[in-house]
Amino acid sequence: MTPRKPRLDGKVAVVTGAGTQSDVAGTGQATAVLLAREGAKVLLADRSAENAGRTLAVIEEEGGTASVFAGDVTRSADCRVMAETAADRYGGLHILFNNVGLSYPGTVVDVREEHWDEIMAVNLKAMMLASRFAIPLMMDSGGGSIINVASIDGFRSGWSYNVAYETSKGGVIALTINMAVQHGRDGIRVNCIAPGHLHGSFTAGLSDAHRELRWRSTPLGTEGTAWDVAHAAVFLAGDESRWITGITLPVDAGSSIALPLSVLPRDEGGILPDAKSARY
Repeated sequence: MTPRKPRLDGKVAVVTGAGTQSDVAGTGQATAVLLAREGAKVLLADRSAENAGRTLAVIEEEGGTASVFAGDVTRSADCRVMAETAADRYGGLHILFNNVGLSYPGTVVDVREEHWDEIMAVNLKAMMLASRFAIPLMMDSGGGSIINVASIDGFRSGWSYNVAYETSKGGVIALTINMAVQHGRDGIRVNCIAPGHLHGSFTAGLSDAHRELRWRSTPLGTEGTAWDVAHAAVFLAGDESRWITGITLPVDAGSSIALPLSVLPRDEGGILPDAKSARY
């Protein structure tokens, strides 16, 4: 039997937020590792070269090809250099995984204005800027795939009163749709992944009890990890999804289709009512 060719052989990818601060993989690190395993050459973009270096070490240990780019994706100049570095270093650009994110609590009444502005810059503006400079290079490379990371809280209200974060993630979904329509004829597919409350580097400080509360509130009743998002990203990056654009793919154990308490058995606090006849 002929060995399977890596799905992304010959492709060049940029992953933003590709570093990690802990031993638990975040979505950027996990996605970068899987892209490299599938044959892509990966530019690991992160504000911290040290954090990106941890991801680089994993990829190089597995025999993959990657390098580090230290920059701030909220800055136009950095995004331009990031895209050009990937194309110059590896001979083109085919995949962009827009992954950076930030959150501060607050409702519209009490969220600090500087926090609102920072969240919009990191969570939304950065994706626009990275895409702005990636798309022309993708066109020169024969087309490409952009994957934006939103959240299920981008199309529903979460429980933590993070109005700025949730609004920014709704903006990511709208940005994805518009980019998909406006650049489809340029050979660019644009899709969005909406993770649920998975466990990754950004939740490494949560207690076991808090983690259990999160996964027990899902229909599947299991805990997700950054690798679940990464597998979805590899699918959207490759030719298997060649006829898919403009979608938002929840990776959430079904969280977005059920109220949290409705998925628990009645003897564990669930609120599903007894079945009975009804007419509407």
